[in-house]
Amino acid sequence: MRFAHVTPDGTQQPRLVVVDADTGRFVDDLFDGAPSTLEQLIAGGDDLLERVRDAASDGSPFPLADATFAAGVLTPPVVLAIGLNYAAHSGELGLKTDKTPTVFVLWPNSLSAHESTTAWPRSLSESVDYEAELGVIIGAAAKNVSPEDALDHVWGYTVVNDITARDIQFSEAQWSRCKSFDGFTPVGPYVVTADEVPDPQDLHIWAIVDGHMVQDASTGQMIRGVATLVSHLSQSATLLPGTLISTGSPGGAGYSRDPQIFLRDRSTVTVGVDGIGSLTTHCRIRD
Repeated sequence: MRFAHVTPDGTQQPRLVVVDADTGRFVDDLFDGAPSTLEQLIAGGDDLLERVRDAASDGSPFPLADATFAAGVLTPPVVLAIGLNYAAHSGELGLKTDKTPTVFVLWPNSLSAHESTTAWPRSLSESVDYEAELGVIIGAAAKNVSPEDALDHVWGYTVVNDITARDIQFSEAQWSRCKSFDGFTPVGPYVVTADEVPDPQDLHIWAIVDGHMVQDASTGQMIRGVATLVSHLSQSATLLPGTLISTGSPGGAGYSRDPQIFLRDRSTVTVGVDGIGSLTTHCRIRD
């Protein structure tokens, strides 16, 4: 199944919709006690998901062409990001791939939606970069899980753009701030349940900036696949339901290009993962 958060008139609180072709149906209209957010749906477990699945043809239809999207995830317990998880990307940045995953946290204020505008002051950075990433959403709490069992704890997948202020990234030891400006973590527009993605390591991932393809790769090129990442992260802390994991970016970042490509005032960047969706962000730089 495919879900999204939308605000029907652009002013209401986001509501969860089941996405069907070019339309959606409000989940909280399907039956009494139906969830209005993805987080509520995940918290309800498999039984609630099956009830929503059975009722998905009911409810109020809503044309997605009229939708204002909210972030694909609204209130995850934490957003964990993985750095240097594609050899081409770590190589182009001149950074060494460690023996264990590079992990950092993205701040909740950075979450933003499909077709939203992300703005930042020129005084803070003129070297803002894009990164197409596969997002993984945890369903069942994961603690000390093996790689063989790790995917059983994945609820679904989404698309993430891990926007990065490169000048700050290379001036500070920690990466959270350079990637957590307001709006620097667009997520969505869709979340696809795990059964729709038989192999998360067999997905085309890409990015387009101002009409030009700049990233074009496969999730099969990850140094550590989704199962390995979930298992690794679960050894030190319980991964709670709703946790979002951004799994790293392939090669093609603007920082390493000659000439370099950074997101400019009025740039448009679209990142996507085939079978899951494409996610567009509009950029503004404030003087």
